[in-house]
Amino acid sequence: MELKPGVFDAEADSVRRSLGLLGIPHVAEVTTARVYRIQFDGVDASEAERLAARAVDRLLANPVIHRVTVAPAAR
Repeated sequence: MELKPGVFDAEADSVRRSLGLLGIPHVAEVTTARVYRIQFDGVDASEAERLAARAVDRLLANPVIHRVTVAPAAR
């Protein structure tokens, strides 16, 4: 989950400025993202994806400001 374009990312802006202060130049952009890994027991992959999408819709993300991807975790 990450912020949609145009939504101010204060944490990323702070990191970008701090990198400059630390002598790490030419940083054009920094973005932040959050990853939730949800493991389900006793369901197949399609049901797990449906349940994860429901968790996103009901609890984890605000559709006004967040861009979300629901996908199986890499093994």
